[in-house]
Amino acid sequence: MTAKRDRGLTEQAATTAIDQACRMLRLPTIRAQFPDLAEAAAREQMSYRGFLAELLMSECDDRARRRSERRIKAAAFPRDKSLRAFDFDANPSIDAAAINTLATCEWVRKGQPLCLIGDSGTGKSHLLIALGTEAAMKGHRVRYTLATKLVNELVEAADEKQLTKTIARYGRVDLLCIDELGYMELDRRGAELLFQVLTEREEKNSVAIASNESFGAWTKTFTDPRLCAAIVDRLTFGGNIIETGTDSYRLAQTKAQAARTGAL
Repeated sequence: MTAKRDRGLTEQAATTAIDQACRMLRLPTIRAQFPDLAEAAAREQMSYRGFLAELLMSECDDRARRRSERRIKAAAFPRDKSLRAFDFDANPSIDAAAINTLATCEWVRKGQPLCLIGDSGTGKSHLLIALGTEAAMKGHRVRYTLATKLVNELVEAADEKQLTKTIARYGRVDLLCIDELGYMELDRRGAELLFQVLTEREEKNSVAIASNESFGAWTKTFTDPRLCAAIVDRLTFGGNIIETGTDSYRLAQTKAQAARTGAL
């Protein structure tokens, strides 16, 4: 039988009880923000229900923020990049409206692929990381890796009889971001292992890649023409292709900085 509580608590006793209850119920945000929210509620003459709603929503918002931070950390991005920081004016080859549509992450929900193709310095990696970050913030499980790093990991897993487990791990994430595909030639074994990962994810979970080579030049990376064609098919079927152009944004920035320095 539940003991009847004394409803005549002093302010100090009530504050202590709230602190203890928040600890027991694991409500750290309410525990931290309760004093300020209580004062604001008194000033604004909020109803009991309104005050309770503010408390609960603050806890929910903070939990959502922490989950988002954990997903972004788990994605293992090499650096922070956001769409807000991307200079579309300096990259006229890139359609801002198309990128903003991709930022809704509907393509991730549908398991569609994304290819970012363009020369070095045109913003491919920035967009890859930024769109991956958007996906993580919207609740998707994301993983970032370099193409060569992924292939090396798969080769080691195969040698250690852990390939099935490794492929399954990469198959479970909602979005796999593969950067720098095409920078180095892959031997047949490495290409075949990468193909297995793509096959595991086909039409189920999204893959986003960034490459400095057009699809026609991928035979330099995947030397087997039939395997190359199969990989291109996996990465383009029903997906999105964004061409970032040939003019290096980074080189233009460096030249502009040098010109400003010389003018001083």
